Amino acid sequence: MEILQHAHELAERLERREISAEEVTQAYLDRMERLEPHVHAFLARTPEQALATAREVDRRRAQGEPVHPLAGIPVAVKDNLCTEGVPTTAGSRALENFRPPYSATAVARLHEAGLPLVGKTNLDEFAMGASTEASAFGPTRNPWDRERVPGGSSGGSAAAVAAGQVPWALGSDTGGSIRQPAAFCGVVGLKPSYGRVSRYGLIPFASSLDQVGILTRDVTDAALLLEVLAGHDLADSTSVDAPVPAYRKALQAEPRGLRIGLPVQFFGDQIDPAVRQAVRQAVDRMAEAGAEVVELSLPTVEHALACYLVLAPAEASSNLGRYDGVRYGFRAQPDGRPAKDVTEMFLATRGEGLGLEVKRRILLGTYVLSAGAYQTYYLQALKVRTLIRQDFERAFEQVDVLATPTTPTTAFRLGERLERPMRMYQSDLCTVPVNLAGLPAISLPCGQDAGGLPVGLQLIGRYLDEAGLLRAAYAFEQVAGCRAAVPPLAHLGTGAGEVTIHG
Repeated sequence: MEILQHAHELAERLERREISAEEVTQAYLDRMERLEPHVHAFLARTPEQALATAREVDRRRAQGEPVHPLAGIPVAVKDNLCTEGVPTTAGSRALENFRPPYSATAVARLHEAGLPLVGKTNLDEFAMGASTEASAFGPTRNPWDRERVPGGSSGGSAAAVAAGQVPWALGSDTGGSIRQPAAFCGVVGLKPSYGRVSRYGLIPFASSLDQVGILTRDVTDAALLLEVLAGHDLADSTSVDAPVPAYRKALQAEPRGLRIGLPVQFFGDQIDPAVRQAVRQAVDRMAEAGAEVVELSLPTVEHALACYLVLAPAEASSNLGRYDGVRYGFRAQPDGRPAKDVTEMFLATRGEGLGLEVKRRILLGTYVLSAGAYQTYYLQALKVRTLIRQDFERAFEQVDVLATPTTPTTAFRLGERLERPMRMYQSDLCTVPVNLAGLPAISLPCGQDAGGLPVGLQLIGRYLDEAGLLRAAYAFEQVAGCRAAVPPLAHLGTGAGEVTIHG
């Protein structure tokens, strides 16, 4: 049985009863079984649960009961989103045996729409990383080159979509953790506006920056899945009570009248020439087709990474205080015996349960919140964040979207930056300003470097204007050729009864 890779095509075939939800789900499960030893995209797989959901969708369709248009299309979820009864580790030993008693709102909405959950994907521990190497359960590998990272922290979700193990997946994005792995793996990664998708049930890293988002193989699928996820949630005090447009209906390929801004700060020497060239070529093709391109300046964004590296660790220091061995999660026993007092138990539990990168960020965050550093670092970073937001507001008085590279380079080698944390952090140079401003952004594949590795183009939109952002992204996809290609590893999973990829 041949199954198209794009979810919207699968939806059409399911609606016409050409295939069943159970057949689709089983085909993806078979493909996962074959590819997972090569990718390690998943921390937990849920085949029984997925097939049960698929069979229920088929039963309802057969009996003429109403079902969601996307019902029966498998999905994967990053393992920092709570899933009732399913292990949710956040990539950490501290939560190795944690099974939540409830599901995140985003996960619940997938379930309500009838999307079979096939598994939980790998990530950097507590979403702190840019390579998925900081996972306590081993790294994920890039389907384009298994010796390279898939990006992070949503590397498992990005790799699974790129390899065709699943048509789409959920991730989270605090400073680029959806868009950066999307760029490295050559897929589409959408970070909505802060508050557009509920964060309830997302294990927190930095609460004012975290956002649930989407990884797919094309823009249409991103629009469809956002329609499922978006909307106000009383369980999340930061959720925005705003109408949710029909995002797919907003898509159009005509670039005439589209005003594209090129911020000069994103095209400097810190960007690899091959990346810069691929992004500029995509923008040039849009200009040739009738879009207006405007160069402009966002002067404060040069301070964005430094600002982020103050604010995000500060919030992480507070959020991760709960992993103390008392309330839930891992509790260490020093030398195999009960701790002699609470202090020893705290030290042993946090020492053994948390990884190096998480400890590094907790220490940095605790320092910038300390009495001697609070005004010098934390309060100053808050002021810079406001200036960055104002820079974007002024830019959007001139243009509809901003176009930048998603990452300064293509995917780097496994282990290459583990001992160089600042070099690792620079992977998010182009993405962190968006989180600081709370804006929506999307990464699209826009070409390859000389080594055949994908290059990502980032489009940034106005606050809560995901419709306008997706419209522009669709035009780039259709007119400028910003489409996902098929990585070499994906062909290993093609066989009788399995998923055939159509890029």
